[in-house]
Amino acid sequence: MRIISGKYKSRKIVAPKNLPVRPTTDMAKESLFNILNNYFYFDEISVLDLFAGTGNISYEFASRGTEQITSVDQDFGCIKFINQTAEKFDMTINTIKSDVFKFLEKASIQSHVIFADPPYVFTEDLFVKIPELVFKNSLLLEGGMLIIEHSKHTNLSSLTHFSYSKSYGGNMFSFFQAN
Repeated sequence: MRIISGKYKSRKIVAPKNLPVRPTTDMAKESLFNILNNYFYFDEISVLDLFAGTGNISYEFASRGTEQITSVDQDFGCIKFINQTAEKFDMTINTIKSDVFKFLEKASIQSHVIFADPPYVFTEDLFVKIPELVFKNSLLLEGGMLIIEHSKHTNLSSLTHFSYSKSYGGNMFSFFQAN
């Protein structure tokens, strides 16, 4: 994987092979950030990266100037890798090792962008639980956006606060905003 744009543009990041992850493809990530670029000034926002995995999305935000980034993942190896990479590139990424659902139930962190990349094998009720908890606990700041990455076989368009979705190959991003 590589960083698409910003201070660390074109830097390659090689994650250990034993991490239980499926990183967002460069094509999908570039398309996502082209969309976000129309909504936000990256150096003025805070980001919550759920199911952070390798930290791929967190690094992209950091490279573009975001300084308030929190990455949550339950895998110790993922958290360790994110910490090592953030230190290597001098990025300010706060990591939390936690089950994402337990974190969301107790979280008081509010962010402009919440990005969730759960396992594609999640059942529909688990996908539904993400926006439910985010909006129930008011985790999005005013004008904020929740983005859930999922396979094209999962349809989240009937959920409350759903705004729109974009498809990139087998990847899909569903965007949610407070009404």
